[in-house]
Amino acid sequence: MTDPRYFIGFNLIPQIGPIKLRRLLDYFGDLAVAWTAGAHELAQAGLDKRALENFLTTRHTLDLDAELEKIQRAGIRALTWDDSEYPRRLKEISNPPIVLYVKGEIISEDEWAIAIVGTRRPTAYGREVTRQIATDLVNNHITIISGLARGIDSEAHRAALDARGRTLAVIGCGLDIIYPPENKKLTEQIIAQGALISEYPLGTAPEASNFPPRNRIISGLALGVLLTEGDFDTGARITIEYALEQDRETFAIPGSIFRKESNAGNKFIQEGEAKLVTSARDILEELNLTQIEQHQEVRTTIPENETEFALLKHLSFEPMHVDELRRESGLPIAVVSSTLALMELKGIIKQTGAMNYVRAREMQAEYKTANDK
Repeated sequence: MTDPRYFIGFNLIPQIGPIKLRRLLDYFGDLAVAWTAGAHELAQAGLDKRALENFLTTRHTLDLDAELEKIQRAGIRALTWDDSEYPRRLKEISNPPIVLYVKGEIISEDEWAIAIVGTRRPTAYGREVTRQIATDLVNNHITIISGLARGIDSEAHRAALDARGRTLAVIGCGLDIIYPPENKKLTEQIIAQGALISEYPLGTAPEASNFPPRNRIISGLALGVLLTEGDFDTGARITIEYALEQDRETFAIPGSIFRKESNAGNKFIQEGEAKLVTSARDILEELNLTQIEQHQEVRTTIPENETEFALLKHLSFEPMHVDELRRESGLPIAVVSSTLALMELKGIIKQTGAMNYVRAREMQAEYKTANDK
């Protein structure tokens, strides 16, 4: 496992992105070795002249310990490709961020997420449909992902928060910079009920060139992307295009042919690149998420190690005493008892009394709308 300081270091070097870093890893096998390599070896590994000059000029000025301490002092986690917490779905895209800076928490349930994107200048219709669909998705245990921009993004985040759900915001600057500035309170709420995410180091300003690349993270984290309202010149269109490249499901809300804010969505629908959506149910059914609680319950019944697996294979929905489990598994009683206690906390098994255990049964779930509260 590579020391995270070297991921952080390379992420600070201009002209070295995920593709060049992968070449360095393939060539050297360890970023610590690459960090101290000479110019000839680095060129052999695939660094072009500009990237090589940037690296040789910058690496001696960086204090990697100080950089890591600065991140930790800000209450931020720096997830790298080697971290188990690095989102699995994002890691599968062609150019996953070298470092994912996270303030707040990304949890396993966030794998069931939909990105909602759109124009910074929405109509009343766009705002209302965004809030309604985001609310209904949250009521069905879906995490909402967006980009914290003015307009549709902010509406999607607020709707998720108001419904007491989870939401992730992917931004185009360092996590120590709030942009747009009027979203300071919204940012604090997102951190409390989800996470603020960026691939950009602390101190990075919200420059226009940062936003198109960050859109690949929005789509990369999600099962699918919904465009609620937007013209062709919006970043939301770029997010849909990234989603198509990443083999994500794409959705769009139809709108008035007389409003430019509907141009992109209507066009994507017309060309068959996005599925027409009139309610959250359309998305849930397309992604087979109408029983999301069951999906999540099944996930929790998966054993995490060989000991859990050895015990679970002997359990059924009929009670089995701990002594019998010990005999059947051949494991020491102390190991059996401690592992059963952990499995019970995780919801994998249940104790029915008198040290008898059964597998946890799955819960039933159904589609819910905002009117079902």
